[in-house]
Amino acid sequence: MASLSSLRGWAVAFALLATLPWLPAPIGTPYHLELATQVLTMAIFALSLQLLVGITGLVSLGHAAFYGAAAYAVTALAPQGEAGNGWGLLLAAVGSAALLALVIGALVMRTQAVYFIMVTLAFAQLVYFVAHDSPWFGGSDGAYLYFKPAFSIGGQLLFDLDRPAVFYGFTLGCTAFTVAVLTLVLRSRFGHALVGIRHNEQRMRAAGFSTQGYKLAAFVLAGALAGLAGFLYATRSGYVNPEILSWHQSGNALVMIILGGLGSLPGAAIGAAAFVLLAEAFQAMTSHWQLLLGGFIIAIVALLPRGLVGLPALLTPARRRAPSAEAAPAAQPREVLP
Repeated sequence: MASLSSLRGWAVAFALLATLPWLPAPIGTPYHLELATQVLTMAIFALSLQLLVGITGLVSLGHAAFYGAAAYAVTALAPQGEAGNGWGLLLAAVGSAALLALVIGALVMRTQAVYFIMVTLAFAQLVYFVAHDSPWFGGSDGAYLYFKPAFSIGGQLLFDLDRPAVFYGFTLGCTAFTVAVLTLVLRSRFGHALVGIRHNEQRMRAAGFSTQGYKLAAFVLAGALAGLAGFLYATRSGYVNPEILSWHQSGNALVMIILGGLGSLPGAAIGAAAFVLLAEAFQAMTSHWQLLLGGFIIAIVALLPRGLVGLPALLTPARRRAPSAEAAPAAQPREVLP
């Protein structure tokens, strides 16, 4: 029943988001479409990290390496004078991120706890300095994507990504795909094994599970989904610089899933939306917006241990308890609250 409710919740959320381009001003404007596209891109990035941290228990500070590698792959492989093949660039972006995750994952999977965190951070910084110091990637100036990729079949253009509404719809579709993949993973034997590894890896090994293989597979899948977010970022902004590879970007994604709720797919999406929208609102208020954002995050962590996704569960019992106490007669002290 819980799974069915979750699927219905996702369906309602995506249906409501799909109406955004048709809403009248001041909501359905190009600015709001751009902001919503940014939120969805970061939601995919946060969802990919949730698979590692919240589901498998692998806390990584190097997840931005896969996000940035995919973005750089798009700018490096796209032609300079015309729109590149969208299918090929998307496959190259996701594939390069997955390949990088496979190489790094094979080297870091024997480490645990704080050592895993530090080694993933070290590899991410290595990738950062390769992009920063390599003229092929534009060095510290970054690289540009002059034309958005073209998705065509038989010479017929399917998506005109230069139109904000179309690009928003494409990003929304990619987000729905990410949610569907992760939902299927969590409902599978593979997903149950990942949850078991998070709770007690030694017991899973004793039960005959190859935990190293499962963790590596989760690492590669998370890297591939981060690569999808990187492709969307490069396509949307048309510019990539080494900063998207830095540990700050990985830290932002980690904050998103903590803010929304560890171990919850809706929590990752909610955390990404809250992070991006609050940052946008606070930047309009003051130049010291990081102070306000940091204070908000501290307050959420202190007051909501389960993150924003736990807020409805925290409020619902309080609403139900008050009328029940008033309506319950004195002769029925054993009434059980729902």
